[in-house]
Amino acid sequence: MRTFLQQARETVRRCRRLAECTEEPGRITRTFLSAPMHDVHTLVRTWMEAAGMTVRVDGAGNIRGTYGEGPRLMIGSHLDTVPDAGGFDGILGVMMGIALVERRPPCSVEVVGFSEEEGVRFGVPFIGSRAMVGTREFHKGIDDAIRAFGLNPRDDAGLGDDVRAYLEFHIEQGPVLDRKNLPLGVVEAIVGQSRYTVRFAGEANHAGTTPMKTRADALVAAAEWIGLVRKTALAEPGLVATVGQLRVYPGAVNVIPGAVEASLDIRHADDRVRDRVARRILKGVECAERSKQPATPMDPAMVQALCAAVKATGNRVHRMVSGAGHDAMILAAKVPAAMLFLRSPGGISHHPGESVRVEDVAAALAVGTRLLDDWRPA
Repeated sequence: MRTFLQQARETVRRCRRLAECTEEPGRITRTFLSAPMHDVHTLVRTWMEAAGMTVRVDGAGNIRGTYGEGPRLMIGSHLDTVPDAGGFDGILGVMMGIALVERRPPCSVEVVGFSEEEGVRFGVPFIGSRAMVGTREFHKGIDDAIRAFGLNPRDDAGLGDDVRAYLEFHIEQGPVLDRKNLPLGVVEAIVGQSRYTVRFAGEANHAGTTPMKTRADALVAAAEWIGLVRKTALAEPGLVATVGQLRVYPGAVNVIPGAVEASLDIRHADDRVRDRVARRILKGVECAERSKQPATPMDPAMVQALCAAVKATGNRVHRMVSGAGHDAMILAAKVPAAMLFLRSPGGISHHPGESVRVEDVAAALAVGTRLLDDWRPA
């Protein structure tokens, strides 16, 4: 059997091979069931079957390989990307699942490559994992895309009674592990997030003839509020708040802005803290809630088992919170779920410069092997 380091090199090579399957030559872009996903499924199926798995693609476009029979542990992540992405976000977790099955674990394992996590094509994230847990939010456009891919959206995509737990390997997508010089981190919880649209009303007027003191500039009001967002977030440990979009009306260089729409994204591991800070930031402004996702704790027993495996393989145990959403937060509604983060060099993700260290992949494979050796279905 190959060493962990040899397997890690092959795992990284497979990630880079899948990166060649893209909608846009010269950069990695692969959205929900787009044409390049056919090539991805062909490659993933080949690797799964070579590892001894029985493979199928379900009614939501998730590719699923099963090794062994009876109660099983599911290992997975997503195969779609953001535009101009790196090659490891999501994909690494699927390739690691295959690598672990290649080591012939003593338990039954199902490896899944989710069809959609990012939400780029239709603005709906977690299409694959939501279908798996029975909270599918498909509309006609999504159903049509599934049919165009050669699948039936009414085919079964359910989790299955034999799946007793879920494990996801993922790059951190942030700088914490890199700054601490640690290869791995055990995720205790995934932060909750709230998103809003905030509106500011002023009065459009001529940019050259309207005196400064008489202006009602909506963009100035928005700018002052954005400063408040930053100040408030800095004062609350563990909280992040982002204004990522601005729409200025009428949007002409010689017209004072008469209206502005801004986005607001607030995240924290404690829903009560997030809600309290959101009320403070939004006090006195016109807003509409766009979405709300509660914080998701990982299963305590699974977290402890991961920590024990990390320690047993000679690594320092570091518990942490995920600031990004993952399929694990969807699966956690149905089965015990856990996540293991791998260091992101430079903290870079959602960017062509995204990378991973082969040595860290080897360390994570050692941890996964130890966990599978010890895992017993509840």
